[in-house]
Amino acid sequence: MKWSVSSRIASPRRSPLDRSARPVRIVAFDYLRGFVTTLVVLHHSLLAYCQFGHFDRQHYLWSTAPIVDNAKWLGFDLIVMFNDGYFMPLMFLLSGLFVWPSLARKGSAIYCRDRLLRLGLPFAVAVTTVMPLAYYPSFRMTGADSGFGAFWVRTVFGGPWPAGPAWFLAVLLAFDLAAALIHSVAWRANDTPDMPRPLVCFGLLIALSALGYLPLLAFFGPTRWLSFGPFAVQASRIGLYAAYFFGGIFVGRHGFDFDPDGRLRQYWAHWSLLAVLLFVCFVAVQAARLVGWPALPPRAWLSLYGVNLVVFCAAANFAWLAIFPRFAGRVIGPWSSLAVNSYGIYILHYPAVIWTQYALLDVRLYSIVKAALVFVVALLSSWGTTIVLRRMPGIARVI
Repeated sequence: MKWSVSSRIASPRRSPLDRSARPVRIVAFDYLRGFVTTLVVLHHSLLAYCQFGHFDRQHYLWSTAPIVDNAKWLGFDLIVMFNDGYFMPLMFLLSGLFVWPSLARKGSAIYCRDRLLRLGLPFAVAVTTVMPLAYYPSFRMTGADSGFGAFWVRTVFGGPWPAGPAWFLAVLLAFDLAAALIHSVAWRANDTPDMPRPLVCFGLLIALSALGYLPLLAFFGPTRWLSFGPFAVQASRIGLYAAYFFGGIFVGRHGFDFDPDGRLRQYWAHWSLLAVLLFVCFVAVQAARLVGWPALPPRAWLSLYGVNLVVFCAAANFAWLAIFPRFAGRVIGPWSSLAVNSYGIYILHYPAVIWTQYALLDVRLYSIVKAALVFVVALLSSWGTTIVLRRMPGIARVI
């Protein structure tokens, strides 16, 4: 996952498979990555104030969120549902864009070494320092009075050991290593099929993500996580994430020329409207299930949920892929800073979110005010900390 910003645009005269070519950056994609990271911070900031939230004092990790406040608002449920339906697949898609050109330029061995440095090392640091610090307030809400040192030892050596948002780094690293293996045995410099039109790509993405998601959804259900030590992933979505990651690789292999005639950008409003309409259908299905009408067996409801999510997710991804190239084609100072520091923001924001939510538990404020405070504090503090850390050469090389 590359997080740097440049205004250079992919040149149609230079193949991304050219080993002598430097990495190609498109500012719109970098800004989109920064925007999605901001959505991650917003998502975590809102979870404490959703109507569906509940806290389990016997097993704090079984709670819907590390902190659950009594101040709640139904609108946050809709925002969280909207984000959850597409933004992690979008992050995997964006992460896949630069994989194949990097593999062609570096080779599989050097690429894997770089990925271990850029993803494996931050994951190890995050799960041993950042995430225990983040979850300590949740642990204290169970009534436990252990100090942080005892909690850290219990977490790391006894478990359970939650990875928090860092799970994404481990899964992405696994996908990167798989891509490197495929590249080492199957790469052909001139074996690149023509890029289908956006509507064809949309249909292919729906089909592939359905194949990867629906069978696992039926087997595991929508909420189960698989974990081993600090490694974790939502079981039903492994195939969904893989479909979007390798879809990103497919696009990146074509030098990002996935919209040569500009039709995707031209019809950004149509894609956006489609995503909104599909989300309304998604919400309607969930509401109908809650009231039990029509009377359908659980398997049918689960299948309906899965199909809705797959189609909405694809539409939302295409909408953002149309909006940002259409409107974010030039360098803007704050956006550039957000984009270049988004990797660090992603890693560092979680303790700021949870500790601020914890500090506001007994403060009498409206849920909207609390959520806004949490979001602003978490975003600005993690953004500023990342800027400071990136002034250190060793850390800057990684994040």
